[in-house]
Amino acid sequence: QVQLVESGGGLVQAGGSLRLSCAASGSIFSIYATDWYRQAPGKQREWVAEISSGGSTSYADSVKGRFTISRDNAKNTMYLQMNSLKPEDTAVYYCAAPRYGKWGQGTQVTVSS
Repeated sequence: QVQLVESGGGLVQAGGSLRLSCAASGSIFSIYATDWYRQAPGKQREWVAEISSGGSTSYADSVKGRFTISRDNAKNTMYLQMNSLKPEDTAVYYCAAPRYGKWGQGTQVTVSS
Protein backbone atom coordinates (compact mmCIF):
# COMPACT_ATOMS: atom_id res chain seq x y z
CA GLN A 1 0.00 0.00 0.00
CA VAL A 2 1.18 3.50 -0.85
CA GLN A 3 1.40 5.92 2.09
CA LEU A 4 1.60 9.73 1.90
CA VAL A 5 3.40 11.85 4.49
CA GLU A 6 3.40 15.67 4.50
CA SER A 7 6.14 17.84 5.97
CA GLY A 8 7.39 21.42 5.85
CA GLY A 9 4.64 23.25 7.69
CA GLY A 10 5.32 25.86 10.33
CA LEU A 11 4.85 29.43 11.45
CA VAL A 12 5.62 32.25 9.03
CA GLN A 13 4.89 35.98 8.83
CA ALA A 14 2.55 37.40 6.22
CA GLY A 15 4.42 37.88 2.96
CA GLY A 16 6.76 34.99 3.66
CA SER A 17 7.23 31.63 1.96
CA LEU A 18 7.10 27.93 2.79
CA ARG A 19 7.63 24.76 0.78
CA LEU A 20 5.57 21.73 1.69
CA SER A 21 6.62 18.20 0.77
CA CYS A 22 4.57 15.06 0.30
CA ALA A 23 6.59 11.86 0.35
CA ALA A 24 5.09 8.67 -1.07
CA SER A 25 6.19 5.16 -0.16
CA GLY A 26 5.69 4.09 -3.78
CA SER A 27 6.02 5.55 -7.26
CA ILE A 28 2.46 6.76 -7.77
CA PHE A 29 2.99 10.27 -9.14
CA SER A 30 3.52 9.11 -12.72
CA ILE A 31 0.32 7.07 -12.57
CA TYR A 32 -2.27 9.18 -10.70
CA ALA A 33 -3.16 12.84 -10.52
CA THR A 34 -2.27 14.14 -7.06
CA ASP A 35 -3.57 17.12 -5.13
CA TRP A 36 -3.09 19.50 -2.25
CA TYR A 37 -6.07 20.37 -0.05
CA ARG A 38 -6.36 22.53 3.05
CA GLN A 39 -8.78 22.93 5.93
CA ALA A 40 -8.98 25.82 8.37
CA PRO A 41 -10.73 25.52 11.76
CA GLY A 42 -14.49 25.79 11.37
CA LYS A 43 -14.32 25.74 7.58
CA GLN A 44 -14.88 23.14 4.88
CA ARG A 45 -12.03 21.35 3.17
CA GLU A 46 -10.78 23.39 0.22
CA TRP A 47 -9.05 22.12 -2.90
CA VAL A 48 -5.80 24.01 -3.54
CA ALA A 49 -3.91 22.54 -6.51
CA GLU A 50 -3.51 19.46 -8.71
CA ILE A 51 -0.77 17.98 -10.86
CA SER A 52 -1.75 15.34 -13.40
CA SER A 53 0.19 12.17 -14.13
CA GLY A 54 1.45 13.96 -17.25
CA GLY A 55 2.57 17.02 -15.29
CA SER A 56 -0.22 19.49 -16.07
CA THR A 57 -1.12 21.79 -13.18
CA SER A 58 -4.21 23.64 -12.00
CA TYR A 59 -4.94 25.93 -9.03
CA ALA A 60 -7.74 27.35 -6.96
CA ASP A 61 -8.35 31.03 -7.67
CA SER A 62 -7.42 31.89 -4.08
CA VAL A 63 -3.82 30.73 -4.56
CA LYS A 64 -3.24 31.25 -8.28
CA GLY A 65 -0.09 33.23 -8.93
CA ARG A 66 1.26 32.61 -5.42
CA PHE A 67 1.50 28.80 -5.10
CA THR A 68 3.26 26.29 -7.36
CA ILE A 69 2.70 22.53 -7.35
CA SER A 70 5.45 20.26 -8.64
CA ARG A 71 6.82 16.75 -8.26
CA ASP A 72 10.01 14.73 -8.49
CA ASN A 73 9.09 11.25 -9.66
CA ALA A 74 12.56 9.86 -8.97
CA LYS A 75 12.24 10.90 -5.32
CA ASN A 76 8.56 9.93 -5.07
CA THR A 77 7.85 13.40 -3.70
CA MET A 78 5.35 16.16 -4.49
CA TYR A 79 5.83 19.79 -3.44
CA LEU A 80 3.80 22.91 -2.84
CA GLN A 81 5.81 26.13 -2.99
CA MET A 82 3.84 28.87 -1.22
CA ASN A 83 4.87 32.49 -1.69
CA SER A 84 3.34 35.80 -0.58
CA LEU A 85 1.52 34.02 2.23
CA LYS A 86 -1.53 35.63 3.80
CA PRO A 87 -3.19 35.02 7.19
CA GLU A 88 -6.13 33.44 5.36
CA ASP A 89 -3.76 30.72 4.11
CA THR A 90 -3.59 29.40 7.69
CA ALA A 91 -4.82 25.79 7.64
CA VAL A 92 -3.84 22.16 7.85
CA TYR A 93 -2.54 21.16 4.42
CA TYR A 94 -3.06 17.65 3.07
CA CYS A 95 -1.66 15.83 0.07
CA ALA A 96 -3.86 13.29 -1.64
CA ALA A 97 -4.24 10.87 -4.51
CA PRO A 98 -8.05 10.84 -4.56
CA ARG A 99 -8.42 8.33 -7.40
CA TYR A 100 -6.12 5.96 -5.53
CA GLY A 101 -7.99 6.56 -2.26
CA LYS A 102 -5.04 7.86 -0.22
CA TRP A 103 -4.64 10.98 1.91
CA GLY A 104 -1.81 12.13 4.13
CA GLN A 105 -2.11 13.12 7.79
CA GLY A 106 -1.60 16.83 7.17
CA THR A 107 0.87 19.52 8.15
CA GLN A 108 -0.01 22.77 9.94
CA VAL A 109 0.69 26.10 8.25
CA THR A 110 0.19 29.23 10.34
CA VAL A 111 0.61 32.71 8.86
CA SER A 112 0.79 35.57 11.34
CA SER A 113 -0.48 39.07 10.57
